[in-house]
Amino acid sequence: SINSEAQIVVMTTEVLRNMIYANSTTITDLKYVVMDEVHYLADKFRGAVWEEILIHLSEAVQVISLSATVSNAEEFGEWLQTVRGDTEVIVSETRPVPLYQHVLFGNRLIDLFGEGQRLNPELTKLERDTYRKIKGNWRDKPRGPRSLTRPEVIEKLERESLLPAITFIFSRNSCDAAVRQCIASGIRLTNGKERQEIRDVVSRNIKSLAEEDLVVLGYYEWADALERGVAAHHAGLLPAFKVTVEELFQRGLVKAVFATETLALGINMPARTVVLEKLSKWNGEGHVAISPGEYTQLTGRAGRRGIDIEGNAVILWGNELDSTSVGGLASTRTYPLKSSFKPTYNMSINLISQFGSERARTSLESSLAQFQADKAVVGLSRQIRKNESTRDALFTEAKCDKGDFTEYAKLRFEIKNLENDSKRNKRKRLEIEDEIANIRKRLKNHSCHNCPDREHHSRITERAFRLQREIDGLTDRINSRTNVIAKRFDRIRLVLDKLGYLENDQITKPGRMLAKIYGETDLLIAESIRAEVFDQLTVPELVSVISACIYESRNDDASKIPRGQVPNALSDISRIYGRIHDIEIDMNLEPMRSPDFGFCWAAYRWASGNSLTSVLKGSELTVGDFVRSMKQIIDLLRQLRVAAPQLQQTIDLSLESVDRGVIAYAGAAI
Repeated sequence: SINSEAQIVVMTTEVLRNMIYANSTTITDLKYVVMDEVHYLADKFRGAVWEEILIHLSEAVQVISLSATVSNAEEFGEWLQTVRGDTEVIVSETRPVPLYQHVLFGNRLIDLFGEGQRLNPELTKLERDTYRKIKGNWRDKPRGPRSLTRPEVIEKLERESLLPAITFIFSRNSCDAAVRQCIASGIRLTNGKERQEIRDVVSRNIKSLAEEDLVVLGYYEWADALERGVAAHHAGLLPAFKVTVEELFQRGLVKAVFATETLALGINMPARTVVLEKLSKWNGEGHVAISPGEYTQLTGRAGRRGIDIEGNAVILWGNELDSTSVGGLASTRTYPLKSSFKPTYNMSINLISQFGSERARTSLESSLAQFQADKAVVGLSRQIRKNESTRDALFTEAKCDKGDFTEYAKLRFEIKNLENDSKRNKRKRLEIEDEIANIRKRLKNHSCHNCPDREHHSRITERAFRLQREIDGLTDRINSRTNVIAKRFDRIRLVLDKLGYLENDQITKPGRMLAKIYGETDLLIAESIRAEVFDQLTVPELVSVISACIYESRNDDASKIPRGQVPNALSDISRIYGRIHDIEIDMNLEPMRSPDFGFCWAAYRWASGNSLTSVLKGSELTVGDFVRSMKQIIDLLRQLRVAAPQLQQTIDLSLESVDRGVIAYAGAAI
């Protein structure tokens, strides 16, 4: 950090969480914490950290939570009241700059909504006419109005005075391709004075980059695009490049940015116009529609306060898009904040260290996840009571003067189930048929068998049994939600106890070491330290091996592994992971993610002193991914220096070997 004792400090949630667990004196006199974009609490990977802070931060600290996309603000405020005391929920439904929404239909920019926020009838008529033509001329191909190319869209926006604009494209490669297309088309959105200002900013921001790295960074193409007023913005870029794009866009020098959705999170880049190419994105498994919350987050960038009198959202029309779905997204205001909180090994050991097991368990039960689960249980319980009342009334209605009709109905139900089993299980068919014959005999001998209202009573009891099955299902759902967080904590305690991190609910020496390791693979790293996996490794080997604990490949391609001791160390880590995985399965815990060897070769070569150009040559790694992964390795090395002092000399040398060149510069730029 630059000045950790400043009156106002900006940090990630992870840093504040770590300071809380370490009882840092830096936050002793802390008065306020502002949690911007608090809806990030729902993030699958990092959201739990936000919740940890809200639960464990001293109640003397006032918390201000900000978000533009939480529709259940009252519920969130109700939970905050239970964990932090007096809470005031302030909701504003008014945008500082009104937002107008349009569809770019061919070359026509048409309002999405007409009067009274209803879909524009002109747009729906155009769609109907177009679909009719497509259906009638499928062989001859007129597929509706010709879609504009990306450069043509930008030129259209310029003519309509709708720049600066951010075009959201849910693919890094497509963002880069869009910039190349604009350059190839000859677009130039800047004048001579603006181009000189751009050159000055670029020169200032990249002056520390090594000349040899500029080519692999794509610097010359990037700078050319900037001078034209065009840029990409995504996680694959060098941080210094992203910072430069943000500065130039804020100053109105870059007029068209093609970005992935990460730009919509916590980056100050408001635009006059936001363009959405599609309303679906790849989520790692398939293409899914964006949610109303995501739509609001993206279009929320449109309209610069104090500059624009209105913001504009433009959706590009295509054959897979219809105005009804767009209108639904644009008008929906329901995007509730759902907790993603779950205890981890590191969190659990730190809580036990601070509060003891019982108090730690109680504190976890105050999480938003449990709060929301409990509220759901109230609704489920209400449904059970309603079903039970109806079921009892049905059984009363089915009472028979001849005898116990419920008993008779159960025999019929049993026969039906056995007949279904007989169809599925041919091997036991004879055995099942004998059982059915015995029950049929009991059925015929039952006093209700000759009841004249038998079939009427049967229909009623069948409805009652159906309700009972529904009650059983609802009961299972309640059991799965009751104390769900505390149950996970209990299972984690069993794992920690089994592996020697706890003894009689007291933290052992290995437990104190685990408390200093943060991350998704915390237990794997701790077990590897205990197994002395890292002890005999050289500097490049250590950097290579620990990369397996932080990296997540974007594809399943086989990766090159360095020679020397690296293969054996990775084999040891895989074996340790396998043992942890088996224990987690036995304890009914979701297994931690497996080690990933996809970055080992790049990490080894960088730690060996190779140039950025050499390391990335022939690799599918982007500069941004490389820098981010190396930064994560540096963070892990610093954790290991505290957790495993026996490795300090190798770790210090490792930090020197990797925190250089573009990596050191990236840290300074950030």
